[in-house]
Amino acid sequence: MGAGKTAVGGALARLLGVPFIDTDDEIERAANMTIAEIFARDGEAFFRQKETQVLGRLLAGAPAVLSTGGGAFMSDENRRIIAGHAVSVWLKVDLALLWSRVRHRTTRPLLRTPDPRGTLAALLEVRAPVYALADVTVEAEAGASVEVTARRVLAALEARGDMVERR
Repeated sequence: MGAGKTAVGGALARLLGVPFIDTDDEIERAANMTIAEIFARDGEAFFRQKETQVLGRLLAGAPAVLSTGGGAFMSDENRRIIAGHAVSVWLKVDLALLWSRVRHRTTRPLLRTPDPRGTLAALLEVRAPVYALADVTVEAEAGASVEVTARRVLAALEARGDMVERR
């Protein structure tokens, strides 16, 4: 959370001429509830189950740039689904920059704790080794615009030579 997945993903989709889809938006639309409401009513395990279902459905569809929630890639099943249909990208952001981006937001259910910065640090510590399994890593830099970061992602994808097709 706070890495810029939605903003950079949207900009990348425009560069590629394909749709941009945010899995969290799709889950909220299907449930007619916010992510925070789903967490509160049904718990994280239920949310993660729905996230996997939506991810599989979207990846089986037409080419698009797909943004997942921060926890989606933690699932072995989700990583397997992604690997079978797409190229995964980790927008790598350090803790200080992440915290500056999320500290005033109230829509992050995982940060509704007595020590949200500590929670974010713990999440990053646990998630970073798994995120490092992504096919492509692009380090986000403080002060870099969304467009600049999207172009860096596109360059990294094009360097792979096996998947980027502009429309």
